[in-house]
Amino acid sequence: MEHMKFAYGPMRERRIENFAEKRHIGPDGERLYHSLTNFERYDEELFAEHDVKRGLRNADGSGVVAGLTRICDVHGYKKVDGKVVPDYGKLTYRGYDVADLVRGAREEDRFGYEEVAYLLITGFLPTKAELYDFRQRIADFRFLDREYVYEFPMPTIQSSIMNVMQRAILMLYAFDETADDTRPEHEIDVAISLMGRLPRMAAIAHTAHAAEVEGREAHVPSPVPSYSVAETVLQVLRGGDDFTREEAQMLDVLLMLQAEHGGGNNSTFTTRVLSSTDTDAYSAYAAAVGSLKGPRHGGANAKVTSMQKDIMSHVTNWENEDELACYLEKIARREAFDKTGLIYGVGHAVYTLSDPRAEICRSFARRFSKLKGLEPEFNLIESIERLAPQVIANVRGTDKPVCANIDMYTGLLYHMLGVPQDLYTPMFAIARMAGWAAHRLEELYGVNRIIRPAYVTVMDDKPYVPIAERQEESLG
Repeated sequence: MEHMKFAYGPMRERRIENFAEKRHIGPDGERLYHSLTNFERYDEELFAEHDVKRGLRNADGSGVVAGLTRICDVHGYKKVDGKVVPDYGKLTYRGYDVADLVRGAREEDRFGYEEVAYLLITGFLPTKAELYDFRQRIADFRFLDREYVYEFPMPTIQSSIMNVMQRAILMLYAFDETADDTRPEHEIDVAISLMGRLPRMAAIAHTAHAAEVEGREAHVPSPVPSYSVAETVLQVLRGGDDFTREEAQMLDVLLMLQAEHGGGNNSTFTTRVLSSTDTDAYSAYAAAVGSLKGPRHGGANAKVTSMQKDIMSHVTNWENEDELACYLEKIARREAFDKTGLIYGVGHAVYTLSDPRAEICRSFARRFSKLKGLEPEFNLIESIERLAPQVIANVRGTDKPVCANIDMYTGLLYHMLGVPQDLYTPMFAIARMAGWAAHRLEELYGVNRIIRPAYVTVMDDKPYVPIAERQEESLG
């Protein structure tokens, strides 16, 4: 098998910007920096007074309706007589229950992500011939041109793979002779090209960076046209075909579950906002990656894993539920872990009683943990899922139901697959590319109006003062 080589000697010296060394806050820099220290937070009553839907959320926690879609339905509650009533979660792609899509691919012993991507983009389940054609089109874009690889934005020591992916997507703009074309054919081509390229971009960035740190050559195997997206990722990470079909199928299921989640999630809404301006596809998708990176969105999966490791190191008896609940309470009271008060992996903007994706992931994690000898870890995570809602209710004094979300189990699944933690969120982006493409196309051709919400201004008018007459205002 041919390999792409990235040759490095010892770690290359880089000039890393140290902003603190240049800051030198003197009297004239006091307001510049410290005005934010005393930033006046907006009072909740002010939002209510002006009927502002903070975070585009209604007072009952439901989302503000910002558009229409035929792509996906994320169901987590009912509205009865104007009130939110908790309900069991259900996720549908183009009208099809995601659980049925996963089950169908598994029962037929095939990979399902490409089928889901085709469904999301076109609105139709593909025939066998259409699916084969679609997979071939994706495979045609896996090979990265040498000119592009030569300029490939390798990560620096402190960079994240998500930032590398953003730069890599934007760089593709320069290699597309009709990059600003927003006609349907070109939009489909760009979406397919990124579904083909993103998995290798992310995996190559990780592999090359690891080799650079260790002062060795990175060997990246040439793409195999017959491989699925899941197999392609594992091929680069393992340096070849050293993975089982069952491992690849488990990764495929994760990709299916993360492919889409409605127009209201932050990264998809970002895609729609940029697309509504008629900007190019590369700009829209790069912005979506930047949005997904945030720890309140896609970056939460890495946070969940870090929290679980913290719990494992501080709870001496994982089977003692009293000890576990006590430590979870410390986390919720901002006394442990990152002291944000958040129990990561629990709670969701839409789901109340259950997250269907988490339920599917739990079943796979239970089965694979037995095969991998990680049953104690699985049992602990399952206990966290069971105990955390009551802990949160006790600490916050609320009866609002919360459930585990998909991130509760993805870290364990990725760990069992040998996927490094710095690729957890990039894997999310790889999967979500299909959903972003579907929503961009719907925004471009189904809506065709720039998204422009309003903000209420809460400040007083002031008379202009000539610079010689200005007095420094106190920050206190």
